[in-house]
Amino acid sequence: MPKLLLLFATANGFLAVTLGAFAAHGLESMLAPDLLATFGTGVEYHMYHSLALLGTAVLAFQFPQEKLLRLAGTLFLLGILFFSGSLYVLGLSGVRWLGAITPIGGIFFLAAWSTLFWFALKFKSQE
Repeated sequence: MPKLLLLFATANGFLAVTLGAFAAHGLESMLAPDLLATFGTGVEYHMYHSLALLGTAVLAFQFPQEKLLRLAGTLFLLGILFFSGSLYVLGLSGVRWLGAITPIGGIFFLAAWSTLFWFALKFKSQE
């Protein structure tokens, strides 16, 4: 599972940079400023949580049997999909009801961070 988390983290980091460049250089003249900003928020949170996923992957290599890390990684992925994904589709389509999906992604992000907090509380140093 650690390798899978690392693959997802790096793929999502690549995707976030690609979508950010697409927004800055390809969508700037095509989208209304509010829709471009919505798309940009998706990119921003996508990158933040790709980095969080990367940190989770690094921890999972050190603690490969830790179920909380696998859970946190899964929750970060779901958060990216629902939060950033809904903002990407909303930004490109202008279909406003898609914004109702975005908070579901936010809940996944909060759950992922809470799961990492839980892991940190139960963590015992191996010194």
